[in-house]
Amino acid sequence: MAAGGTPAPAAADTTACHGPIRPAAIQAVRSCDGMDRILAKAAATVPRSGQIAWQQRPVTAFTHFGMNTFTDREWGSGAEKESTFAPAAVDTDQWMRSMKAAGVTQVMLTAKHHDGFVLYPTRYTNHSVVASPWWVTPGCSDAAVTKARAAAQDGRAQDPSAYWQVRAAGCANPRGDILRDYVDSARKAGLKVGVYLSPADGAELPGQFFADQVKRVEAKVAAGQPLSIEEQATYDDRASIPAGQGRYGTGSAAKARTIPSLVPNDDRAAALAAGKLPKFTVTEDDYNTYYLNQIYELFTQYGPIDELWLDGANPWRGNGISETYDFPTWFRMIHALSPDTVTFAGPAGVRWVGNERGQARETEWSALPTTGDPNTAHNEELFVGGAEGADLGSRQVLADPSVRYLEWAPAEADVSIRPGWFYHPDEQPKTSAQLVDLYRASVGRNASLLLNVPPGPDGRVAPADAAALASFGQAIARTQAGNLAAGARGLDAVTDSSLTTSWSPPRGALAGTMDVVLPKAVAFDQIRLGEDITRGQHVEGATVQAEADGSWRTIATVTTVGANRLVTLPSPVTARHLRVVVTQSRATPYLATFALYRTVPAA
Repeated sequence: MAAGGTPAPAAADTTACHGPIRPAAIQAVRSCDGMDRILAKAAATVPRSGQIAWQQRPVTAFTHFGMNTFTDREWGSGAEKESTFAPAAVDTDQWMRSMKAAGVTQVMLTAKHHDGFVLYPTRYTNHSVVASPWWVTPGCSDAAVTKARAAAQDGRAQDPSAYWQVRAAGCANPRGDILRDYVDSARKAGLKVGVYLSPADGAELPGQFFADQVKRVEAKVAAGQPLSIEEQATYDDRASIPAGQGRYGTGSAAKARTIPSLVPNDDRAAALAAGKLPKFTVTEDDYNTYYLNQIYELFTQYGPIDELWLDGANPWRGNGISETYDFPTWFRMIHALSPDTVTFAGPAGVRWVGNERGQARETEWSALPTTGDPNTAHNEELFVGGAEGADLGSRQVLADPSVRYLEWAPAEADVSIRPGWFYHPDEQPKTSAQLVDLYRASVGRNASLLLNVPPGPDGRVAPADAAALASFGQAIARTQAGNLAAGARGLDAVTDSSLTTSWSPPRGALAGTMDVVLPKAVAFDQIRLGEDITRGQHVEGATVQAEADGSWRTIATVTTVGANRLVTLPSPVTARHLRVVVTQSRATPYLATFALYRTVPAA
């Protein structure tokens, strides 16, 4: 597959340090760039079309569902029996109703978590829904089906497609393909679709490594030492072996491969031969080939996929085994298959906010400096000070000598409605009021909220979770049902719903005051600001002031604005005359949103 990406910085080409700076999602920082030029490049770092669409979907519902749902674990071993996956039913329509009631516009399913169990009928591992009794209609007495599945079980060690080959042998559960049901239910509900595909894969650990891990963990147990959740899973499954083909971290040779790698009786052969499906030539080891084949399945069978989540976990590195993920090739193939897909941790994609509490920084930049080419690595490895750093994009960070690139990488703030990511019967969901607080601390600080809602073993979102989601969604919707600033004199450009109509100071100034005169005095306790991010993120400081009895007082002060800045005041303010004062910007500010709301509390 042809190499792509942003050209490497050229130290010798000093003429490139004086020419025009064109807007782009990724900008190279050259050795001859001074601070003024780096700042100008940061201001010219803008989102691509897929990112713009993603940032207009402020809340995504995450769905952790899989093997861990039935083992009551957070982290699986990869040695679980497929028969353990045994939902009584799976009602993906109910999932969508519950999540849509929260106001989400996108949903995302864990198609494969770290245990390696796959929620769709993949051709490339037997550790999937096809190998579970769930795949067969209850009460099936077809002898041919029983014989075919027994043969698949006998041949699974040699053929990773053994169970896929018998997927249509008969008595197939029409709801067996969890991902297909999920995608279809989401689209029927008018929701965009994301997929989480874990690079880490416990089912693909080599058998000898797993056996050595069992011995190590058994020694800890014998010594009375505590176990991590990963170690506990290994200990619980110590009598089993990993359920895959042993491809992870083996040091297998990288060689030329074709993606997709056709399996016997592959139903895509004719389409590929006719040129109706794309194919790619790559040089990969066994595990990267496996992962690329699954990416191909996802995009060509379940697309369009609006967001692909690549968790950065490489969890067994500390115990002597690691797989080198070929991120550059993964990213290029994703982009070739679906250019508008936003990839978590990918180039000009989205990024982890830095915690799993659903809280963004008070100063949250989307245009960020990196220490390397975003096309070549999981982006958490590239941010100055690390993904969890308190400051990722200020002028001080931009001036760091390690900076080589700038990229548009908006934050995604992940958190679960329950203490765990997977459903556990002894846990309770957050209240609707707590969810509102999370919304303010994420969406209100220039991030997207990724709210996990885990269905239970009964295949449904629990009633308590559904009730909290509905109350949360109603509170946000009722609060934002009407903009109290609508009708402000001469400010239709910022009180409409358009992203690209805006106010800016005269003559392209970097600071200025937007005067707001309302038709009448209104009482409000929330202020929403937003920039026209199609032009970049520029505002570094602003205040909102209100007039009362002929004098002005500052009622809100912010640093960054970005796509959304929501300020909740300690008490309501009544005013007819306000002003927004932009005190500092990297380039001419373009305010696209100004709204005033009165809070409607969650029920």
